[in-house]
Amino acid sequence: MRGLESSLPIALLRARECAMNRFRPMLREHGLTEQQWRVIRVLAQHPSIEVTELAERAILLGPSVSRILQYLQQSGLIKRSPVESDQRRSAISLSAKGRALFKEIAPHSEAIYSDLEKRFGRRRLASLLEMLRELELALSGSDQAA
Repeated sequence: MRGLESSLPIALLRARECAMNRFRPMLREHGLTEQQWRVIRVLAQHPSIEVTELAERAILLGPSVSRILQYLQQSGLIKRSPVESDQRRSAISLSAKGRALFKEIAPHSEAIYSDLEKRFGRRRLASLLEMLRELELALSGSDQAA
């Protein structure tokens, strides 16, 4: 069996923690969790999106999304509206308050990305992101037993 230093899942978790340690203070300053910010980021890119697709894009489980959406709606950051073709389903969008919060936080997030690029290198970071997308594609289409 591989040692921990050669474990892909462990290496990815370590890298994620190092990256998130840069973002967490900024999110705390704005009273947001990582998961809430992911939802807001997805909604900033998709003006209206159904809950299932939102969960997939934000990499969140359904029960977590329900709790997060409830909090964000109570905070006035999102709006829910019924899907015209199926009134049982909801479309989620940022409210004006949610868009304003995103616009307030986005420059701070970009500053963190700039620092990451300085520390790791712009090309290397772009290459790493591309390789991670390729890894995701290669593994998502594969048989888990293989």
